[in-house]
Amino acid sequence: MQIRLDGQVALVTGASSGIGQGCARALADSGAAVAINYNSQAEPAERLAAEIVAAGGKALAIGADVSDEQAVQRMFQQILEAFGHLDILLANSGMQKDAPSAELSLDDWNAVLNVNLTGQFLCAREAIRIFQRQGVRSGVSRAAGKIIHMSSVHERIPWAGHVNYAASKGGVDMLMRTLAQELSGQRIRINGVAPGAIRTAINTDTTAGEEGERLLDLIPYGRIGDVEDVANAVVWLASDASDYVVGETLFVDGGMSLYPGFRDNG
Repeated sequence: MQIRLDGQVALVTGASSGIGQGCARALADSGAAVAINYNSQAEPAERLAAEIVAAGGKALAIGADVSDEQAVQRMFQQILEAFGHLDILLANSGMQKDAPSAELSLDDWNAVLNVNLTGQFLCAREAIRIFQRQGVRSGVSRAAGKIIHMSSVHERIPWAGHVNYAASKGGVDMLMRTLAQELSGQRIRINGVAPGAIRTAINTDTTAGEEGERLLDLIPYGRIGDVEDVANAVVWLASDASDYVVGETLFVDGGMSLYPGFRDNG
């Protein structure tokens, strides 16, 4: 089955690197025009936008801190001015500031919650407002709009030493499901994706060599994931192929969330 998103506009937050960048590229490859959000890394976002345009697609790099309400509102206004509408939001921006709980500062707690949870709410709220105004665009999509919240296996699996990150992802799960319950009757379709161990340029120290071998003990499927594994799930959730999927989190984790340590009865 070939999935196409022709005529649709997607916003991917945190798309200057890693999973966000891969998802933005996959959405563009499927025919969507893509707004590529970045916070501090303008050059890779602008380079990706240029690559998409050079390949015949439509793309725009937009800088905005997703934890800043006014910056988020300006970003969505720029998208409407550039493309006229919005059909897909991938709320992907995220960060980590790790420390043992007794040593974690309030500033680092707030920084992670502000980006990972409040940032997803602010972006979802603006997208919802647009979807409510534009309604279902006949011949483009069966939904008035689609929101995909990027979570993590740590919405389910506790993670010692990362309490702010795990708490933010647990919050993303309930944010997603509550919004889906509230808005699905308006044909606004909201779901989540929870990646496990995914190999990216910034985490090679934990996914390669001896560290990578140890990581495989946590992955029943026996391999570390690639960005494309997550991007494929995002494109499917953004398309009408998943039109009857509402309020669900798709775990893309090779089975990590199955607690493989208990395979031999603990």
